[in-house]
Amino acid sequence: MKNTKKLISLIGIMALVVVMALSMTVFAEGEDVATVNMFAGTFWSLVPPIIAIGLALITKEVYSSLFVGILVGAFFSTGGFHPVLAMDNLLNEGIVAAVSGTAGIFVFLVVLGVLVALVNKAGGSAAFGAWAEKNIHSRAGAMIATFILGVLIFIDDYFNCLTVGSVMRPVTDRQKISRAKLAYLIDATAAPICMIAPISSWAAAVASYAPEGQGLSLFIKAIPFNFYSLLTFVFIIGLVVLKFDFGPMKLHEMNAMLKGDLYTSGDRAESEAVEPNSRGKVIDLILPVVVLIVVCVLALIYVGGYFAGETFVNAFANTDATVGLPWGGIVALAITITYLMVRRVVTFKEAMDCIPKGFIAMVPAILILTFATALKNMTGLLGADVYVAGLMEGAAAGLAKFLPAIIFVVACILAFSTGTSWGTFGILIPIVVAIYPATDPLMIIGMSACLAGAVCGDHCSPISDTTIMSSAGAECNHINHVSTQLPYAITVAAISFVTYIIAGFVPNAWICLPVGIVLTIATLLVIKAVTKDKQ
Repeated sequence: MKNTKKLISLIGIMALVVVMALSMTVFAEGEDVATVNMFAGTFWSLVPPIIAIGLALITKEVYSSLFVGILVGAFFSTGGFHPVLAMDNLLNEGIVAAVSGTAGIFVFLVVLGVLVALVNKAGGSAAFGAWAEKNIHSRAGAMIATFILGVLIFIDDYFNCLTVGSVMRPVTDRQKISRAKLAYLIDATAAPICMIAPISSWAAAVASYAPEGQGLSLFIKAIPFNFYSLLTFVFIIGLVVLKFDFGPMKLHEMNAMLKGDLYTSGDRAESEAVEPNSRGKVIDLILPVVVLIVVCVLALIYVGGYFAGETFVNAFANTDATVGLPWGGIVALAITITYLMVRRVVTFKEAMDCIPKGFIAMVPAILILTFATALKNMTGLLGADVYVAGLMEGAAAGLAKFLPAIIFVVACILAFSTGTSWGTFGILIPIVVAIYPATDPLMIIGMSACLAGAVCGDHCSPISDTTIMSSAGAECNHINHVSTQLPYAITVAAISFVTYIIAGFVPNAWICLPVGIVLTIATLLVIKAVTKDKQ
């Protein structure tokens, strides 16, 4: 196995060398850097993330795979073989920009890690686990509870992933649900619920890309046609009710149920053994979570200008989650420390000791998020949006009825390759609005297809921030999470694609959505029948 990985790595390095050699300009002759970049605005702009994703899935090693993708993107961004300029782009436009652009999310990650460490130390997690053991008596109950909590936290996907993971880990662990399954439940709920909730950071982002004054109205009209998000919920409930799994997830779930192994493979969460605190109560977990939710919502609308006179909706449209979430997180952390000290379940020294523990717990997520964001920056530098816009405009001629399905596929590919759903609908929404007349019902369906495809690609992509956050929230090996959820996400994507074809000819949500639900349930029944006798 090690020799195979070495061979794959060697092939990857050789391919990189060949690509750089083919792209070489007359560097030796001392010419200036080419002013026209042959890679910009072409299919080559999507090659760096494709390389990174491919290597990650093959080698099961995410850090080096992402770095190779960033390196290839840096060389492509120079238009040729210019090592010094490539290194400059890699550091300044890639990694440094990634750190500065996501510093607020890093702070929020650390705050969440500290809160988890505090709640564990206070005995709140143990008390909640004991309560759950008495009240949640089955694996199905634990999975449904995880799903419901994910639906309830619809404000922001980052917040959703980390909060649901922190709260439900003790419950799912006791019911022997694998970390891969927990990560899937978190990931399959976070982005889809934000994409169909009119009051969320995602709705605000969509509204900002739509024509002036029409954003929220178009978003609400698009909800019934957002087949991927809605059918994902049907798919989750179907899996729970039918009590089966397929693909790599089946192995993880069998190991968890039969052997008590929640991880199966890859790195495992190294939770420090914490002596149970007999004074801990369920309220010691519930109250910090409630305070966090309330304060973060207030912080988000504060950053958006609500207290300066903006309406609630406009405040969400103008907010910045990278500022609002850490703002709210720090305030919630201070309140939680004060509360637990007043309750005398932790001392001041114990509370301070939890700060480095929380930071250490989030280091893997911070590293992956940094590299993934740097890779997105390289893709943006290469003009992937220009390439995709050209494809969409070319497809518009003569394919009007099939265009929603085409938009869905293009959005999936773009979001998967770049790891960003927001960037995807930021690119595609103006194109969709330009293609269809305002009175054409297919305009709403096309916009829905764009949003659904963005969520789907984001859901599947190893370099997506939501996917990374879901792994962090579940404390699951990142590649395990990606490989186990891919078959599930692709299945729903295929059903959604068929449903969008139908919607192109029958633009009625009351017909198309029930058809999609029936197709989803039928697909699950067929898969269960086919995989029933397989070990």
